[in-house]
Amino acid sequence: MLRRDVLAAGLAAACTIPFRALGSQYPSKAITIYHGFAVGGNADSIARVVAGELGQKLGQPIIVESQPGAGGTIAANHVARARPDGYALMLATGGHAVAGALYRKLRYDTVADFQSISTVTTFPFLLVVRADGPYRDLASVLRAASVSPRSIAYGSAGIGSTHHLAMELLAKKANTELLHVPYRGDAALVTALLGNEVPLTIAPPTAVAQHVKAGKLRVLATTGPKRWAPMANVPTVMEAGVPGYEVMSWAGLMAPAHTPSAIVDVLHASVGKALASPKVRATLSEIGGTATSSSPEQMTNLIATDLQKWRAVVSESNIPKQ
Repeated sequence: MLRRDVLAAGLAAACTIPFRALGSQYPSKAITIYHGFAVGGNADSIARVVAGELGQKLGQPIIVESQPGAGGTIAANHVARARPDGYALMLATGGHAVAGALYRKLRYDTVADFQSISTVTTFPFLLVVRADGPYRDLASVLRAASVSPRSIAYGSAGIGSTHHLAMELLAKKANTELLHVPYRGDAALVTALLGNEVPLTIAPPTAVAQHVKAGKLRVLATTGPKRWAPMANVPTVMEAGVPGYEVMSWAGLMAPAHTPSAIVDVLHASVGKALASPKVRATLSEIGGTATSSSPEQMTNLIATDLQKWRAVVSESNIPKQ
């Protein structure tokens, strides 16, 4: 028994040597950040802002690659199965937990198959209508929906998106029913709203800010627990008459599970330095987010908490599993 234990301990020690060496030399080549949404959308914009500064801190180029589809699960599956060597990362959003709650069969575990690195930004969603449309506030939308359930359609960035479940949570809290119309990403969603295909949508600030400034869209409410500073005159959903409603989304970097701790430490420290950059903080603010770092453990706990929340919404709203 003793000889076997000694051999096992020696083998374990030998296996850790390359990982430690890898950590000290990391990174030695380009890193790719994958995300599961359309180019030009919210996740893509955030990934590119962070990648530029992070690449400078790490001394290697960072490539951003979009693998859209299936609520972000295609990209997530790719990263979950990648080598845990720090060269394949994922820019996850709050939709990562949403997908875990909504999809019946995933080829990965939403929490266990990933190593969190740090959150990079947090942001509310905006409830938006056409500026020339009939709705001036959220109360008027909910009144119309209560008179004729499912007569008010809302657009989302796709089945299983955070947009989708956030609106289903709103309908549940308001004791009404809305009609879900999914689109393929934020850009298609906003085009549909501007084209009057749907009267209402929920979207991240990145997707609608330019149209709000141009006077084409009106924001009825924001989804956070308090008013959003860039639109301090716009009420929250709770202030607009839906008690207990709160949705804050986020984006953060993850690696495959079992990524060596030395590499995780390098990435975490570099993300923190990147987010301390005034340029990065200002750019994230311009596209609607607040630069927000976290420990790996805090990010993992955030995902687990969101997963539990959205599972309850899926169950209580009788949303069919995908």
